Amino acid sequence: MSKLFQYLRTQTFRKNLIIAIISGVIFLLLLFYSLRFYTRHGESIEVPALKGISIENAIEKLEVQGFRYQVDSVYQADKQPGLVIEQDPDPGTKVKLNRTLYLTIITKNAPEVQLPNLTEMALLEAISTLNNYGLKLGDTIYIPDIARDRVLDVKYAGQKINAGQPIPKGSKIDLVLGNGMGDSEVAVPNLVGYTLDEAIFSLKGASLTLGTVKYMGPVVDSASARVVSQTPEADTSNMKKVSIGTPVNLALSN
Repeated sequence: MSKLFQYLRTQTFRKNLIIAIISGVIFLLLLFYSLRFYTRHGESIEVPALKGISIENAIEKLEVQGFRYQVDSVYQADKQPGLVIEQDPDPGTKVKLNRTLYLTIITKNAPEVQLPNLTEMALLEAISTLNNYGLKLGDTIYIPDIARDRVLDVKYAGQKINAGQPIPKGSKIDLVLGNGMGDSEVAVPNLVGYTLDEAIFSLKGASLTLGTVKYMGPVVDSASARVVSQTPEADTSNMKKVSIGTPVNLALSN
């Protein structure tokens, strides 16, 4: 131990200590300035405002100022394709040179989605489902049906479309809905050749009523008499309908 203390008092130790301290300081200074040069300390540039301009103009600005960039795209039907709608970092942010900026633009081509099954849904439920799939409600077409605002059919571009078919996101879908009243007019069935009981049963099924009953000539058995004519006549073309409850007059004969 005494030899150690004697060595610490020598000129050689003091010389080596000074050299070590100076070497350490020089190393730290070199390290500091090297890192400062490598990171370009104090050198920064302001991020330009790119929202609302075309991607072509945005890229031109970035390249002139030495930025790198990455582009992502989303689809929005109500926005002009090719416009920048988001950027990261925000405009005015101070960043280093060669910083990568992330841009989001409106894509020109709409992605496709599968049409959900809307049949038998209530109108409000169908609208909510369309919104969840990125689709829009087009026209609402009402037809006679006892279920009010119930989806009976689905159309796209005027044509019937089935659930599962791919269509562009943002498309307008037309819904065929029930008006809650059912048919107000019905076709008159052909009752010729029916017995009176059979004719009455058929009229009830068609939501019509029995009018006057007239027997032609001598009738031996009214139960076996058959309808020979009716007023109004049967709607064989399905073009001449009558209101629900309309009475139908019958003429029967044996």
